[in-house]
Amino acid sequence: MDKPVLIISATGLGKAALEIFKSNDVIVYGFLDDDKALHKTEIDDIPILGSTDDENYLKLIGDSCEVFIASDDNAWRSALIDSIKKHYESMPVNAIHPDAKIAASAILHHGSLINQNVTIGAFAEVGNHCILHTGAIVDFGVQISDYVQIGAGSIINAGVKIEEGAFIGSGVTIVSGVTVGRNARVGAGSVVIADVKKDKTVFGNPAKTIE
Repeated sequence: MDKPVLIISATGLGKAALEIFKSNDVIVYGFLDDDKALHKTEIDDIPILGSTDDENYLKLIGDSCEVFIASDDNAWRSALIDSIKKHYESMPVNAIHPDAKIAASAILHHGSLINQNVTIGAFAEVGNHCILHTGAIVDFGVQISDYVQIGAGSIINAGVKIEEGAFIGSGVTIVSGVTVGRNARVGAGSVVIADVKKDKTVFGNPAKTIE
Protein backbone atom coordinates (compact mmCIF):
# COMPACT_ATOMS: atom_id res chain seq x y z
CA MET A 1 0.00 0.00 0.00
CA ASP A 2 1.67 3.20 -1.19
CA LYS A 3 -0.51 5.78 0.56
CA PRO A 4 -0.96 6.35 4.30
CA VAL A 5 -4.24 5.31 5.89
CA LEU A 6 -6.76 7.42 7.77
CA ILE A 7 -8.61 5.30 10.35
CA ILE A 8 -12.14 6.41 11.15
CA SER A 9 -13.09 5.57 14.76
CA ALA A 10 -10.59 5.20 17.58
CA THR A 11 -12.46 2.37 19.32
CA GLY A 12 -11.12 -1.09 20.05
CA LEU A 13 -11.52 -1.98 16.39
CA GLY A 14 -9.59 1.14 15.48
CA LYS A 15 -6.74 0.03 17.72
CA ALA A 16 -6.83 -3.42 16.13
CA ALA A 17 -6.68 -1.84 12.68
CA LEU A 18 -3.75 0.31 13.77
CA GLU A 19 -1.84 -2.77 14.89
CA ILE A 20 -2.60 -4.52 11.60
CA PHE A 21 -1.46 -1.60 9.44
CA LYS A 22 1.70 -1.12 11.48
CA SER A 23 2.46 -4.86 11.23
CA ASN A 24 2.26 -4.46 7.44
CA ASP A 25 4.56 -1.39 7.49
CA VAL A 26 1.70 0.85 6.36
CA ILE A 27 1.85 4.44 7.57
CA VAL A 28 -1.23 5.52 9.55
CA TYR A 29 -1.92 9.21 9.02
CA GLY A 30 -4.22 9.51 12.04
CA PHE A 31 -7.65 8.78 13.49
CA LEU A 32 -10.98 10.58 13.19
CA ASP A 33 -13.45 10.06 16.04
CA ASP A 34 -16.59 11.87 17.23
CA ASP A 35 -15.59 11.72 20.90
CA LYS A 36 -14.21 15.24 21.36
CA ALA A 37 -12.49 14.22 24.59
CA LEU A 38 -10.12 12.16 22.45
CA HIS A 39 -9.18 14.96 20.10
CA LYS A 40 -5.53 16.03 20.25
CA THR A 41 -4.62 12.83 22.08
CA GLU A 42 -2.68 9.89 20.64
CA ILE A 43 -2.90 6.13 20.39
CA ASP A 44 0.57 4.58 20.13
CA ASP A 45 1.94 7.88 18.79
CA ILE A 46 -0.82 8.22 16.17
CA PRO A 47 -2.90 11.41 16.63
CA ILE A 48 -6.67 11.62 16.89
CA LEU A 49 -7.11 14.55 14.55
CA GLY A 50 -10.77 15.49 14.71
CA SER A 51 -14.34 14.34 14.10
CA THR A 52 -15.55 11.94 11.43
CA ASP A 53 -17.12 14.79 9.44
CA ASP A 54 -14.01 17.01 9.42
CA GLU A 55 -13.59 18.05 5.78
CA ASN A 56 -10.00 19.16 6.39
CA TYR A 57 -9.05 15.50 6.68
CA LEU A 58 -11.77 13.75 4.67
CA LYS A 59 -10.73 15.67 1.56
CA LEU A 60 -7.40 13.81 1.67
CA ILE A 61 -9.15 10.51 0.90
CA GLY A 62 -8.39 9.24 -2.55
CA ASP A 63 -5.53 11.34 -3.87
CA SER A 64 -3.44 11.54 -0.70
CA CYS A 65 -4.79 8.93 1.70
CA GLU A 66 -6.58 5.60 1.93
CA VAL A 67 -9.34 5.15 4.50
CA PHE A 68 -10.43 2.37 6.84
CA ILE A 69 -13.65 2.48 8.89
CA ALA A 70 -13.21 0.71 12.23
CA SER A 71 -16.78 0.34 13.43
CA ASP A 72 -19.26 -2.51 13.78
CA ASP A 73 -22.27 -0.17 13.58
CA ASN A 74 -23.45 -1.25 10.15
CA ALA A 75 -25.99 1.53 9.60
CA TRP A 76 -23.51 4.30 10.49
CA ARG A 77 -20.73 2.65 8.54
CA SER A 78 -22.90 2.17 5.45
CA ALA A 79 -23.96 5.84 5.42
CA LEU A 80 -20.35 6.98 5.79
CA ILE A 81 -19.13 4.65 3.04
CA ASP A 82 -21.85 5.93 0.69
CA SER A 83 -20.69 9.48 1.40
CA ILE A 84 -17.03 8.60 0.80
CA LYS A 85 -17.87 6.90 -2.50
CA LYS A 86 -19.99 9.84 -3.64
CA HIS A 87 -17.73 12.72 -2.62
CA TYR A 88 -14.25 11.20 -2.84
CA GLU A 89 -14.77 8.35 -5.33
CA SER A 90 -12.94 5.98 -3.03
CA MET A 91 -13.58 2.73 -1.16
CA PRO A 92 -12.16 1.70 2.23
CA VAL A 93 -9.15 -0.60 2.11
CA ASN A 94 -8.84 -3.97 3.83
CA ALA A 95 -6.94 -4.36 7.11
CA ILE A 96 -5.42 -7.85 6.89
CA HIS A 97 -3.17 -9.09 9.66
CA PRO A 98 0.10 -10.58 8.35
CA ASP A 99 -0.56 -13.76 10.37
CA ALA A 100 -3.87 -14.41 8.60
CA LYS A 101 -3.81 -17.36 6.19
CA ILE A 102 -5.76 -16.67 3.01
CA ALA A 103 -5.96 -19.11 0.10
CA ALA A 104 -4.76 -17.77 -3.23
CA SER A 105 -8.14 -18.62 -4.77
CA ALA A 106 -10.17 -16.82 -2.07
CA ILE A 107 -11.87 -13.54 -3.01
CA LEU A 108 -11.79 -10.55 -0.67
CA HIS A 109 -13.74 -7.41 -1.43
CA HIS A 110 -13.27 -3.97 0.18
CA GLY A 111 -13.04 -2.53 3.67
CA SER A 112 -12.83 -5.68 5.80
CA LEU A 113 -10.81 -6.34 8.95
CA ILE A 114 -9.17 -9.77 8.91
CA ASN A 115 -7.48 -10.23 12.26
CA GLN A 116 -4.64 -12.40 13.54
CA ASN A 117 -4.69 -16.16 12.78
CA VAL A 118 -7.84 -15.99 10.66
CA THR A 119 -7.92 -18.75 8.04
CA ILE A 120 -9.83 -18.34 4.77
CA GLY A 121 -9.98 -21.44 2.59
CA ALA A 122 -9.93 -22.11 -1.14
CA PHE A 123 -12.57 -20.38 -3.25
CA ALA A 124 -14.20 -18.77 -0.22
CA GLU A 125 -15.52 -15.24 -0.75
CA VAL A 126 -15.67 -12.42 1.80
CA GLY A 127 -17.86 -9.43 0.91
CA ASN A 128 -17.39 -5.74 1.62
CA HIS A 129 -16.88 -4.29 5.11
CA CYS A 130 -16.79 -7.52 7.08
CA ILE A 131 -15.07 -8.14 10.43
CA LEU A 132 -13.37 -11.49 11.04
CA HIS A 133 -12.02 -11.62 14.57
CA THR A 134 -8.94 -13.44 15.81
CA GLY A 135 -8.67 -17.13 14.93
CA ALA A 136 -11.89 -17.42 12.92
CA ILE A 137 -11.83 -20.25 10.36
CA VAL A 138 -13.68 -19.85 7.07
CA ASP A 139 -13.47 -23.14 5.18
CA PHE A 140 -13.44 -23.68 1.43
CA GLY A 141 -16.33 -22.45 -0.67
CA VAL A 142 -17.92 -20.34 2.07
CA GLN A 143 -19.84 -17.30 0.80
CA ILE A 144 -19.89 -14.29 3.14
CA SER A 145 -21.94 -11.26 2.10
CA ASP A 146 -21.36 -7.59 3.04
CA TYR A 147 -21.27 -6.26 6.62
CA VAL A 148 -20.94 -9.69 8.27
CA GLN A 149 -19.15 -10.04 11.61
CA ILE A 150 -17.62 -13.36 12.71
CA GLY A 151 -16.44 -13.73 16.29
CA ALA A 152 -13.09 -14.96 17.56
CA GLY A 153 -12.47 -18.67 17.17
CA SER A 154 -15.62 -19.41 15.20
CA ILE A 155 -15.55 -22.20 12.62
CA ILE A 156 -17.52 -21.71 9.42
CA ASN A 157 -17.47 -25.04 7.62
CA ALA A 158 -17.38 -25.69 3.88
CA GLY A 159 -20.18 -24.41 1.69
CA VAL A 160 -21.83 -22.22 4.33
CA LYS A 161 -23.57 -19.06 3.10
CA ILE A 162 -23.80 -16.06 5.42
CA GLU A 163 -26.04 -13.27 4.18
CA GLU A 164 -25.63 -9.51 4.57
CA GLY A 165 -25.46 -8.02 8.07
CA ALA A 166 -25.40 -11.33 9.95
CA PHE A 167 -23.57 -11.53 13.28
CA ILE A 168 -21.79 -14.71 14.34
CA GLY A 169 -20.64 -14.69 17.97
CA SER A 170 -17.36 -16.01 19.36
CA GLY A 171 -16.70 -19.75 19.38
CA VAL A 172 -19.57 -20.63 17.06
CA THR A 173 -19.53 -23.71 14.82
CA ILE A 174 -21.65 -23.69 11.67
CA VAL A 175 -21.85 -27.05 9.92
CA SER A 176 -21.38 -27.47 6.18
CA GLY A 177 -24.09 -26.28 3.81
CA VAL A 178 -26.05 -24.10 6.26
CA THR A 179 -27.37 -20.66 5.25
CA VAL A 180 -27.47 -17.88 7.85
CA GLY A 181 -30.01 -15.28 6.76
CA ARG A 182 -29.75 -11.53 6.39
CA ASN A 183 -29.29 -9.70 9.74
CA ALA A 184 -29.55 -12.96 11.69
CA ARG A 185 -27.58 -13.33 14.93
CA VAL A 186 -25.89 -16.45 16.30
CA GLY A 187 -25.06 -16.44 20.01
CA ALA A 188 -21.55 -17.19 21.27
CA GLY A 189 -20.63 -20.87 21.51
CA SER A 190 -23.59 -22.09 19.48
CA VAL A 191 -23.53 -25.05 17.11
CA VAL A 192 -25.65 -24.33 14.03
CA ILE A 193 -26.86 -27.44 12.21
CA ALA A 194 -29.81 -25.95 10.28
CA ASP A 195 -30.54 -22.81 8.28
CA VAL A 196 -31.14 -19.60 10.24
CA LYS A 197 -33.88 -17.37 8.85
CA LYS A 198 -33.32 -13.67 8.27
CA ASP A 199 -33.61 -11.37 11.29
CA LYS A 200 -33.73 -14.33 13.70
CA THR A 201 -31.49 -14.91 16.73
CA VAL A 202 -30.37 -18.44 17.56
CA PHE A 203 -28.43 -19.85 20.47
CA GLY A 204 -27.37 -23.19 21.91
CA ASN A 205 -26.15 -26.64 20.91
CA PRO A 206 -27.89 -27.32 18.67
CA ALA A 207 -28.83 -23.70 18.03
CA LYS A 208 -32.50 -22.86 18.40
CA THR A 209 -34.46 -19.69 17.68
CA ILE A 210 -34.88 -17.26 20.58
CA GLU A 211 -38.25 -15.57 20.34
